[in-house]
Amino acid sequence: MVQKYQSPVRVYKYPFELVMAAYEKRFPTCPQIPVFLGSEVLSESRSADGAVHVVERSCRLRVEAPRLLRKIAGVEHVVFVQRNVLNWRERTLLIDAHNETFASRVVVQEHCSYRVHPENQDWTSFEQSASLDIRSFFGFESALEKIAMKQYTANIKRGKEVIEYYLNELVSQGTSHIPRWTPAPVREEDPRAQAAPRDAAPPEAAEPSSPPDLVPRMVGTDGKLDAEYIARCLGPLTPLQESCLIQLRLWLQETHRGKIPKDEHILRFLRARDFHVDKARDMLCRSLSWRELHRVDLLLQSWRPPALLQEFYAGGWHYQDTEGRPLYILRLGHMDTKGLMKAVGEDVLLQHVLSVSEEGQKRCEGNSRQLGRPISSWTCLVDLEGLNMRHLWRPGVKALLRMIEVVEGNYPETLGRLLIVRAPRVFPVLWALVSPFIHENTRRKFLIYSGTNYQGPGGLVDYLDKDVIPDFLGGECVCNVPEGGLVPKSLYLTEEEQGHAEQLRQWRDTYQAASVLRGAPHQVAVEILEGASVITWDFDILRGDVVFSLYHTRLPPRTEPREPGAAGQRPEHGWAPGADCSRVEAPLVCREGESIQGSHVTRWPGVYVLQWTMHSAPGGDEAPQSPGPRCKLLYYYEVLASEDFRGSMSSLESCTSGFSQLSAATSSSSSGQSHSSSLASR
Repeated sequence: MVQKYQSPVRVYKYPFELVMAAYEKRFPTCPQIPVFLGSEVLSESRSADGAVHVVERSCRLRVEAPRLLRKIAGVEHVVFVQRNVLNWRERTLLIDAHNETFASRVVVQEHCSYRVHPENQDWTSFEQSASLDIRSFFGFESALEKIAMKQYTANIKRGKEVIEYYLNELVSQGTSHIPRWTPAPVREEDPRAQAAPRDAAPPEAAEPSSPPDLVPRMVGTDGKLDAEYIARCLGPLTPLQESCLIQLRLWLQETHRGKIPKDEHILRFLRARDFHVDKARDMLCRSLSWRELHRVDLLLQSWRPPALLQEFYAGGWHYQDTEGRPLYILRLGHMDTKGLMKAVGEDVLLQHVLSVSEEGQKRCEGNSRQLGRPISSWTCLVDLEGLNMRHLWRPGVKALLRMIEVVEGNYPETLGRLLIVRAPRVFPVLWALVSPFIHENTRRKFLIYSGTNYQGPGGLVDYLDKDVIPDFLGGECVCNVPEGGLVPKSLYLTEEEQGHAEQLRQWRDTYQAASVLRGAPHQVAVEILEGASVITWDFDILRGDVVFSLYHTRLPPRTEPREPGAAGQRPEHGWAPGADCSRVEAPLVCREGESIQGSHVTRWPGVYVLQWTMHSAPGGDEAPQSPGPRCKLLYYYEVLASEDFRGSMSSLESCTSGFSQLSAATSSSSSGQSHSSSLASR
């Protein structure tokens, strides 16, 4: 539901020019507003006569929310982009702001205006309105909505106090009057300069940080695009679509500093928003600001992937499809996503994904020139052979969602087709997690094949020439894409490495540390209130060897009632099979240095106990009182409700695990019997 806020008209009994001077003192930082961490000017321009001053800023605000919500979101501050249009002639300031952080999940739009009071030319009136649309936020939509509106109304009051504070400061310093703007004397212009095209870029606009995609516009005398230009560069357009493109381009020419993106680039954003000009304009402006802020236009010249990434990142370019689109192959099932995250970090992986997107656009332009027709998108072939639960490592999925959000917001309509082959039974779980964050227009381009269905008619041969199909998919073409493999733990980042300590701290915040003593297992009791749920876990054995087991009992936990998935108090001597308790997963011996991921589909409510005990050789003494070494581990677990899987529960439970042999054997004695999903260890 969209929440809207409209503030009452606020009146400052000061002239407009003095209020503007007070307003500017809020930047770049404002100690009077603690949540305002600072701002940075992204772009700035003035009209020829100086009457209109346009400033676009990136503003950082601290997140004032419960620690749990900040931890789940993974951010301590959010970024807003603010665009101010100050018109000294009309004596108005119009402010539009929107959020850049979580833009695909939460949409915040704010509109403000300062104007001369209609009844007194020496007073200034202020109006403010905002809208909040929380589409998806990890199940905390209602809580976030209440927090956001409460903080927004509090900041409204604080904003008024800040302007009054700076007005009083100006007056106390002797500045009580600022002359009104008057136009400068008009100089005679060179007729040849007046005849220059409006969109001719000044010499300084050729710097590399500007979008490198400005081309002359092929416009006829009637103001429409040339038909040959459309056919050669843009592809078929209806008259309405052509009109939307011209309208958005003209708006950019009047407001955007520096070079204007190519028509092909503008057209992608229009198509992504079904040619709704206002929505496409907002999306494009956010993207242009993002590109300038992160200097994305220089990425292909400056980015060199680390040697480790070149060896273990199983992706690369491979010829083209039958329609002339560049073809990118990603062997996701062969890629150690967890190892890559721990070896190079999330930001490096994101940089690499962005470089692939930039390279894809560059290859599309090359194919367009070569084929003489527009190629505006590329094809991606994803091989999922080997995909299992280790790919659903929570920080990895979180990083994947971030990458999807960045690519969706800045590279719309660059993906022409996504071919997913050899999808295993666990794939619906991954799809259920990421599909809500993929735009519907993009999802329609997905073609998914399980098993060997990609072979024969209706398969890859419909989209790829036979001499292009890779050898590992039964084709005759040798594919040079790296095969991936496990990243050696010796290559993982350490806390001492410069610049990565914060990321390691975030991983530790996600995981809990535990010690396992001889005769004293470490246990976590999880209460399941609904039968059809999924318990997932991920743990690393730091020292020693342990045995991991999963039990079920209908006995209530020994603590006060908690939310579903909350940990209960562990029994004094540990859980063991008996009249009131059954083992629902076979014990798994986990060696020092291994990483284990797995999940369990529950069928009955009750208490499920994750247990780690010290492993001893056959015949070894495990008496509770005997001293012994201590085993250490880091673990994380999560409970997912059945509705989160959107019908994929049957696919999840049909997967088998390396430690689920007892599931069938105990079905007669266990009232809480369930099946396990896949597990991976290394």
